[in-house]
Amino acid sequence: MERVRLQFPEADLVHRHPLTVRITDMNYGRHLGHDALVSLLHEARTHALRSLDLSEADLGGHASVVADLAVQFQAEARWPDALVVETALPAPRGKAIAAYHRVLREDDGRIVATARLNLLLLDSVSGRPAVVPDALSQAITRAGGV
Repeated sequence: MERVRLQFPEADLVHRHPLTVRITDMNYGRHLGHDALVSLLHEARTHALRSLDLSEADLGGHASVVADLAVQFQAEARWPDALVVETALPAPRGKAIAAYHRVLREDDGRIVATARLNLLLLDSVSGRPAVVPDALSQAITRAGGV
């Protein structure tokens, strides 16, 4: 079976956000469900961007959408596990910003999941993909290395 293998870019770490697995995050296997994980990643990414005075709705004057998402599950998390979601933002290229997340169980430091997604920037008038502005690229590059 071919598996997704993701390498978290340590040097580009910009934020750490604590979260707790909620009872509603549990699936029928009695562990954190994949749909709930995506929601937790979104919450952590929102806080990471906010720490840089950014938002998904305004990235250098452009809205953004998630263009793709890859997740590598590495351990189970269960209610009421305390988690820490680390967010890394490598230097942007082209029309998207890559965001990496690493989800850790706080009590033992075990990696629960690693994820990578691309935030595609959209022109506010045409709705077409837009190039990442230089000022935004520089702000993200300066933020790396928490």
